[in-house]
Amino acid sequence: METPNQAPASDENTAPPAGSPVVFTAAAVTKVRSFLDSLEEAKGKHLRIFVQGGGCSGFEYGFTFDERKPNDIVVAQDGIEVLLDLFSKPYLEGCEVDYKESLMGSGFSVQNPNAVGTCGCGHSFSA
Repeated sequence: METPNQAPASDENTAPPAGSPVVFTAAAVTKVRSFLDSLEEAKGKHLRIFVQGGGCSGFEYGFTFDERKPNDIVVAQDGIEVLLDLFSKPYLEGCEVDYKESLMGSGFSVQNPNAVGTCGCGHSFSA
């Protein structure tokens, strides 16, 4: 069953549309924009967030820049478009994605209400 693409946000400062499967914080949106502007491999592409088997807890999150595919779900927020595949969508439904920088490192973090357990590193989960 294909899920229709969501309409792009019309205002740079708006929240994602109601029912959006994934929400990005302002810090995450800023970092995605920065990557789109500065990384050669991101030019003309969109951020894809996905779930795959692996990691300490059974599933792990993945982030990559990719082109839109026919069955992708497009989440538009604050001028960026994030792609989800149909397999990953149920695992990511209701997630908040943030970007954190600290002395220990930097990267995207996912707050996932569907996870019943996570590993110590925060990059994998069980559902």
